[in-house]
This record gives sequence, structure tokens and C-alpha cells, in this order.
Amino acid sequence: MSNRLAHEQSPYLLQHKDNPVDWFPWSEDAFRRAEEEDKPIFLSIGYSTCHWCHVMEYESFENEEVARLMNDAFIPIKVDREERPDVDGVYMNVCQMMTGQGGWPLTIIMTPDKRPFHAATYIPRESRFGRVGMLDLVPRIKDVWENRRDDVLKTAGQVTGALERTAQASAAGPEPTEQRLHDAFRQLEGRFDSRYGGFGSAPKFPSPHNLLFLLRYWHRTDLRAALDMVTTTLDFMRLGGIFDHVGFGFHRYATDRTWLLPHFEKMLYDQALLAIAYTEAHQATSRADYRRTTEEIIEYVLRDMRSPEGGFYSAEDADSEGREGKFYVWTVEEVHEVLATDEAALIVDVFGLRKEGNFEEEATGERTGENVLHLEQKLETVARDRDENPVVLRQTIENARRKLFDRRAQRIRPARDDKILADWNGLMIAALAKASAAFDDPLLAQTAGEAAGFVLREMRDNSGRLLHRFRNGEAAIAGHLDDYAYMIWGLLELYEASFDPKMLSEALELNRHLVTHFWDDTGGGFYFTADDAESLLVRRKEFYDGAVPSGNAVAMHNLLRLERITGDAGFGERASTLAKSAGDAIEKMPSGFTALLSAVDFALGPTLEVVIAGRAESPDTTELARAVQDIFLPNKVLLFRSSDENDAIIKIAPFVAAHTTIDDRATAYVCRNFTCDAPVTSATDLMTALLQKRTV
Repeated sequence: MSNRLAHEQSPYLLQHKDNPVDWFPWSEDAFRRAEEEDKPIFLSIGYSTCHWCHVMEYESFENEEVARLMNDAFIPIKVDREERPDVDGVYMNVCQMMTGQGGWPLTIIMTPDKRPFHAATYIPRESRFGRVGMLDLVPRIKDVWENRRDDVLKTAGQVTGALERTAQASAAGPEPTEQRLHDAFRQLEGRFDSRYGGFGSAPKFPSPHNLLFLLRYWHRTDLRAALDMVTTTLDFMRLGGIFDHVGFGFHRYATDRTWLLPHFEKMLYDQALLAIAYTEAHQATSRADYRRTTEEIIEYVLRDMRSPEGGFYSAEDADSEGREGKFYVWTVEEVHEVLATDEAALIVDVFGLRKEGNFEEEATGERTGENVLHLEQKLETVARDRDENPVVLRQTIENARRKLFDRRAQRIRPARDDKILADWNGLMIAALAKASAAFDDPLLAQTAGEAAGFVLREMRDNSGRLLHRFRNGEAAIAGHLDDYAYMIWGLLELYEASFDPKMLSEALELNRHLVTHFWDDTGGGFYFTADDAESLLVRRKEFYDGAVPSGNAVAMHNLLRLERITGDAGFGERASTLAKSAGDAIEKMPSGFTALLSAVDFALGPTLEVVIAGRAESPDTTELARAVQDIFLPNKVLLFRSSDENDAIIKIAPFVAAHTTIDDRATAYVCRNFTCDAPVTSATDLMTALLQKRTV
């Protein structure tokens, strides 16, 4: 019989609906039952594409003996961290505080009033190598709860008190200066792997927000080393097995230094942020391979991650048929079965396949004869070494790739987490819009607009506030800071790609809700949860970047852009207060706040405000817009003033009313830090003006 999770929408919770563990979803019913039965709560937090979550389920939660012990001792609660990042964030801080580490699956044992007294991540079924197993742990916790309750309550009180003190500690400090940018760069430089790119040794995560910061630092300082750190990282990630060379898109992270062996799950937020990084790198370097990589990422997302309604799904699993990576790896024999002899020999050679395999089972460390496709060097270099035409070589490889893709499509796919999250969709909207503008591809802006329309139409409540999750026709869960910040970001990028004033109106409306319900009037900055959200142990307010940029960092950047767009200094004043509230934390570890420092880079200037006046879609208007969008101008806003006297943009940005065409020709007005140049009507003159603004 299914347990209570059968009635949930989360694919992760539904994965556990047939466990013999008597799971509850996070609910008042669960806490009331714990109080009535005088039992502690076993809180298990994970997500659907988490490999070790699957392992713990198979080992323990599907085991009748473990389930019997858990049901007897606890009220078990399952939480999808992607559905409830508010719950996950609080208890992940608890785990890191109690154990010095964190990760998923996250295990918290707590009192019926939500106060934790034990924390762990993955727990095996049997105890081994000093790690206590479920069969031993559960009876111990039951005994302590029943016979040493005072000790339990004391620990719970101490942990909760420490958590509250951390949350209440004032983070206010000085407004970040340019020196913090230099400090962050030096820290990143100290961790940079100059051979293979990325930061640190292994495992290696893409961390696109670090690359976006480094692009801005290079733009500010002209320091070539900063740009080289970006290009080296992007180059080796694209060569490595972390990139899916058959079906495109990036896997979550690499388990090794060289980016060869990935952890195979694919997350929507990684695709979005990496697409943004490759797009901006293309604008900075004009390298065609960066555009190609962006387009490949987008091809994967539109093919495999887009819902019929226009929104984007969350993730694809690493596992299929009970094994991590099975869908993605190849034997030499199978490649020869699929391809002609010459094609197969080329693929085996170029993509580093070996008879014995280059892929190891994580649990045993044994080679399986299977391979992760990867490149040792760029195809242009391969062509030169083989004395072949690079265009012909690339086309030959592309033909072979399509055959391998068709064969792979016959395999059992990894599970897809088909819930739609407002925050991650905001990131994907931003990525599509940026690519549309940079590559002059209106279809990408149209796709981004359809996704934005879906979220704005289907994922808001009656008051216009965002809802976090949509699945099977149901939108639910009050939106968090990231939902608002990322969606506003996406809408601002979409405006610059489409010049649809409605996108700015929607962004301003979401920002109004964000300020009303999330702003800390005392200390500055935005809380992660709204003022009327469910009460947890603490109300978090964080500035540190994780796998994605912090919501406060993105919100600060949005505020600065909205100030330049509307001319309303109140947005900039709030951004300054936000930066000060993070100032002390930034001083201690600048490289942990690169997304926020990218916003600081914008605030420090110079910034560009560009207004193009003209007829919509006329060639001269398009030519001026291309001059702005072709190059890397990170600290700019771009507005379009149509010839229509009733243009809606005037209500949003009243100052553009005075910006009109000259001699009935499209005209560009360029301002730098609120000081304006004479208008220009040629793309050449506009480009000259823009490039002159690149240095302080």
C-alpha cells in the first residue's frame, strides 16, 4: 500500500510513496501526530535526481526492518529541497553547524516543535567504517528520547539558540568598495587551476557566477589574466565529459580535476547559468565556439526540458536502470555497431574511448569497459594534427553524433523531474533572452516570452504574488526571494531582447511585492521567506552564493537596473542599503560573494544608459540595437523609444519622452553615469561611443 506521499505532486516524494516507511509530507498533521504520540521527527530532505538519496532509499527506506524501527520510533517526514528550499536552508545550516559538513540526503532528527538534536547526511543501513548505520542509530535515538529526554531537550535548545544567534547577528558593514573586487579576484586566482580551469582540485563544479564576475573584472581592469581564467575554464568544460557530447547540455559536476568523469544529473539552473556564461564570453571574445556551445545547451533544454505549456522542467536524473550514468556511457564495441568502420575509428580516437573503458563504478572503483565521450583538444587542433579540413571533420563528427544520439534514444532514459519552478525558469528566461539579443535570434526571445507568460499567468495567486512550483496543472507553495529575484532578472533581459514594455511593467510589479513582503526594514537586505510565510526556527537572510547566485545578489543587480531604467533613485538607495548589510560578510571572504560583487561592479560604474529612438523593426533601428548587443557591455541598460506618441515605455521611464528621432532616422542617445553625449544616428558612431565608455 502507498503511504501519504502518494497524494503529493513532487516527483521526489512520489518516488517514496511505496516505501514501507510511514512517510508524512511536511505538514501540520505530521507535527500534531508527533506531539500526540510523543515521538521525535525523522526529517529526510533530498531531491529526485540525487544519487545518494536513491542509494539511501534502496538500502534503508525500502528495507522492512529499517522501516519497522523508524515507524516505531519516529514520525518520518520527507521534504523535496527544490519544493521547500526554505525548510532545506534552515536545516542544512543546522547540519553544517552540528557536523561541519552538509549535503543530500540530509537527515535531521528533531522534537515535535521542530528543534533539531541530531544531524547527518547519508546514513548506510548497517554500521561500517565508523559510520553508524540505520539499524543501530534508530534504536539508540529511541532509547535516548525515552530515557534521557533532558539531554535531548538541552541539545535541541543549544542548537536552536545558536541558530537564532547566527540569524540575528548584524551583517551590516561598510558599503563595498572597488578594493573588494580586487580581493575577490586574488582569492579566485589563488584557487584557479591554470592547467584545466575551474577552481580547486576535485570535485569540480562549474560555478558560472564566478566566471560572470571575472568577465566583469576583466572589463573593468583590462587584466588579461581574469579573461584567461574564464576562457580556460569554459574551454576545458566543453571538452570534458561534464558536457554531453551526444545529446548536449552539461552534467552537474565533474568528480575529477580534468572535467572527464561527471556526476551525470542535469539541472535546469546549470544549463541557464552556463548558457549565460558562454554567451557573455562570446560577446567578450567574438569566439564562434562559445556561441555554438550556448546554442547546443539551448537545443538540449528546448528538446528535453520544455513543457507543452512553455515552462521548463527542473532536472534529469543521473541514474537509469539502477546505475549512475548508464544512459550516457559507451563501449568501443557499441560504437562500432552503430557507425561505419571509418566513422567509428574516428569517434573512438577523437573522443578518447578505450577498450577497457575510462568510466569507473563509483561504488567499486572498477572499470566497466564503458566510456564517457570527451575531447582532449579542440576539433580545430585535431583537424590540423590529422591534416584535414576542419569544416569537413566537424561535419563528419556531427553525422556520427546524430547516429549515436538515435541509438542512445532507444535506451531507457533517466527519470525527469517534471515540476516547474519559478526561480529556475527565471534563470532560463534570462539565458534565452541574453542569447537572443547577442546572436540576433528573435525565436529565442519568443521562447523566453512564452515561458515568462506561463509563469506570470499560471504561477501567481489572486493578489499577483508568485507561487514557487507548478506540476500537473497545480501551482502551489508561496514564492521565495529567489523566485522573485530570478524572474525579475529574466524579465529585464527579455525586455532588452524584445523591447516589450510589458516585461518592464511585470518586473516592477514583482519587485513591489518583493520589497513589501521580504525587505528587512531594520538591517537591510531581503529575507528568503515572506513576512506572512510559514514560521520556521529562524527567518534566513543570506548573501553567500551556493550552486546558484544568492537571491540578494540578483535582487541588488535588479534594483540598480531598475533605477537606471526608471530614473527613480529609490531603487539605487535600496541597493546601497542591501550592499551595506552584506558588507561585513564580504570583507571576510570576498570570493564567496561574486554574484553580489558583480552588482557592486555595476554600482561603482561606469554604467551606460542607451536609448534608441525609432520605428519598431525598421532596419536602421535594428542596426543601432545590434551595435549595442553585439559587444560585452555588462553595466548597461538599453531602452527603446518608438515613434508612437503613446509609447508605453514613457510611463515607465518618463525621461525618454524627450528622446526622439533626428531627421526621421533612428537615433541613439548614450549616457554614462547620468551624463549624456550628443545623439548619433549611425551604428559606427554608436559603437565608437560605447567603446569609449569601457574604462573608468
